[in-house]
Amino acid sequence: MREIAFIKINKEKWLEFEQAIFGKAKKNPDEMANLYIQLMNDLSYAQSYYPKSKTVVYLNYLASQIYQKIYKTKRTESNRLAYFFKTEVPLIVYDYRRYLVYAFVLFFATVFLGVISARYDADFVRLILGDGYVNETLENIKAGNPVAIYKSGSNWGSFIGITFNNLKVGMTCYLFGIFGGIGTFYISLQNAIMLGSFQYFFLQQGVFWKSVRGIWIHGSMEIFGIVIETAAGYILGASILFPKTYSRMNSFKIGFKNSFKIFLSTVPFTIAAGFLEGFITRYSIDMPNWLSSFIILFTLAIISFYYLIYPFIVHKKIPSI
Repeated sequence: MREIAFIKINKEKWLEFEQAIFGKAKKNPDEMANLYIQLMNDLSYAQSYYPKSKTVVYLNYLASQIYQKIYKTKRTESNRLAYFFKTEVPLIVYDYRRYLVYAFVLFFATVFLGVISARYDADFVRLILGDGYVNETLENIKAGNPVAIYKSGSNWGSFIGITFNNLKVGMTCYLFGIFGGIGTFYISLQNAIMLGSFQYFFLQQGVFWKSVRGIWIHGSMEIFGIVIETAAGYILGASILFPKTYSRMNSFKIGFKNSFKIFLSTVPFTIAAGFLEGFITRYSIDMPNWLSSFIILFTLAIISFYYLIYPFIVHKKIPSI
């Protein structure tokens, strides 16, 4: 059968699936399960005869959405929050995994831009970080503790202030995706250039390792979280620019719903990063190397596993998608 004929025959049925997915048509769990089976049959056929077609992409997306809707309404699911983090977010991240790649590549490319700028322009770090911050850090370096600035303020005060600021930055980075992703890139660019120039500044001063031991205790989760929030912003922007087979409004609704869930998933990591910065980073200079290195690697491993590995594990548990 030619693909155009296959689409024509099944078009009305697929539209019914969309109505069920987006809540415009009420279906009980058994009906949803039946729709899922029908859709998997269509997907299997399309994968066999039109493997490189957009039809496969479209049906695969519908299948994953129906699967999530079925398991979201299972009576055996007692903890909605646990389901959100354990199953729903990983499946969404898997579906949009290429946006994580875009976010990481662009972020670290612009970090490198910050490094190069700081290397060839002696005043660049002061332009980015401000004279006050740079002068204070130089004094701290002379005193033997390049990250002493993290000792300012009380533990709880620092934790609360830092956490709210980081949440604000992350929310801004995400919501600016409404401008076709350009706004998100701009916020990401600012943070990446600041990070690159900041770290190169410590390298110039000969205290790079001491700075790493302090900054990355909280930075592993904080920076990684910003990259994930950047990816969420790109997803939001792409839903407006590239609606594919959906109307632009429906595409935006889907993109907003899914990208917002990804953003929400970063909140616990942002809070954890704020806690580490407020309570742990200030003592990094007094820690043995093995302890600070362990904290950095452990926190990086947790967030890396959740966003880069676990989605594939969850996806494999779904048959034939």
